[in-house]
Amino acid sequence: MPPQTALARIARLLAWIVLIAAAVFGAGYWYLLGRPVALPDSPTAKIACVSYAPFRLKGETPFDLHAFIPPERIEADLKALSQRFDCVRTYSMSQGLGAVPDIAGRYGMKVLMGIWLGRDPVANDREVELGIAAAKRDHDSLRGIIVGNEVMLRGELSEKALAAYIAKVNAATDVPVTYADVWEFWEKHPGLAKVTDYLTIHILPYWEDEPVAPEKAVHHVADVYQHMKNEFAGKQIMIGETGWPSQGRTRRDASASLVNEARYVREFLNYAATVDMPYNVIEAFDQPWKRDLEGTVGGYWGIFDVDAKPKFAMTGPVVEEPRWTWALAAGGAGALLFLLAGAFARTWRGAQGWLALALAGFATGTALAAHVRLLLFSCRNTLEWAAGIVIGAIALFTALSLARAVASRLASTANVTAAVAPSVERRRLGIAWSDGFTPQRFFWMFVLGLYAILMVFNGRYRDFPIGLFALPCIGFLLLALLRTREDVLMPLVEERLLAIIIAVLGVAVVVQELGANAVSWGWMILSLALSVPVLAAWRRASR
Repeated sequence: MPPQTALARIARLLAWIVLIAAAVFGAGYWYLLGRPVALPDSPTAKIACVSYAPFRLKGETPFDLHAFIPPERIEADLKALSQRFDCVRTYSMSQGLGAVPDIAGRYGMKVLMGIWLGRDPVANDREVELGIAAAKRDHDSLRGIIVGNEVMLRGELSEKALAAYIAKVNAATDVPVTYADVWEFWEKHPGLAKVTDYLTIHILPYWEDEPVAPEKAVHHVADVYQHMKNEFAGKQIMIGETGWPSQGRTRRDASASLVNEARYVREFLNYAATVDMPYNVIEAFDQPWKRDLEGTVGGYWGIFDVDAKPKFAMTGPVVEEPRWTWALAAGGAGALLFLLAGAFARTWRGAQGWLALALAGFATGTALAAHVRLLLFSCRNTLEWAAGIVIGAIALFTALSLARAVASRLASTANVTAAVAPSVERRRLGIAWSDGFTPQRFFWMFVLGLYAILMVFNGRYRDFPIGLFALPCIGFLLLALLRTREDVLMPLVEERLLAIIIAVLGVAVVVQELGANAVSWGWMILSLALSVPVLAAWRRASR
């Protein structure tokens, strides 16, 4: 057997393996999302205290200085929350939240009343005055007053200025006064402990500088809490924020998911039941406006969703995605679409081409379903939805055209050159392309390269759009595997540059995640699937 023929057979076998693996992975991914996951039961459905902000409806945000939540809305929320929580924590006194202590008292709830502090001294003075007035008016409803939230973390006030605000409130009321910040910042500013009645620390394992896996998260909280008790002996310490996000970017091995949120809350409540520890869970409702600050993950820390429905039960198995069968149906629809497209432009004979189209269509459908799921959680406005739908449609077109070319080659043992535009068609629109697929490949290399730069240099709040980029990356890899030496032409210089950038940045993401993030490995594999064939063609054409 001539060496070239043997290599061609190996390439065909690899192409079939990649194609089958893509379809199996698509089905397996959605099956895993849809299976019930056994978790430890919570000892109770009641939670001591929960962060409350009413800004959950479309367009609502505390950044709107003119926003005002009517007391009727707040009362409806607190009436419902009183069935599950003994206390609520607020973060400011303005925009209608000053009514919370009075309303909460009617339903037997206590309040950790927050006074918001920032850079603006006028706004700070107004918040402090409102807080002092509420402390006198609604004294019996208050469990404590939190003067400032993560002000030191944000670097908006000096320790001296913050201490002055705390002292002013403390002098005006006998309600216990505290300040709330990430636990490390209490260690950096221990002097604040002298002007507070107790310490309020935030322990968020997902957001730690060294993210903690969900399986180890509660153990981490227990260690930090004990460490802080030792550091500030004789001072009462409250966990003012702890929780886990149900959607968003995976940080190393800290995966944001509904199952992991349920796991964390249940395990934390089991731990809290064994120690004498005041605590507050973040948060009551999902807050869509936080996605402007923290990406997708910021909007999904709630125990209830934006419609005030509980996101998970406190006992029994939890399912990540109950709609998973719809994704399999999308895979079936994709297979049917690709088969119909092949019937109208068939350039082969035999069953292998049809099988290749069906597999490619199924994989495409399940990948697009993942893209749609990401849009459902991440899109904040009509523009983002429009962009997501358009790029998804382009990905479908690319996947369909590549699938026909791949199926044409797999359907025949002969070299089928009709599937790939020959060299005589290199010039299109006045541009000398490498081949007929170069415009699409260049487009996807440019988009992936741009996003890869953002992921490496500003990726803290960015999602991994695996479903979207799987379509062109795997498709162009399959096409490259099935090309003959005669098909390979010198890639454009822009393609060569982009290939190097994409490959390097794909590896860089895994390095940044210390290899612990499985999603980052998938991102790297897709990056290499698109870039390595271009680099290989460059090397081959240079000979």
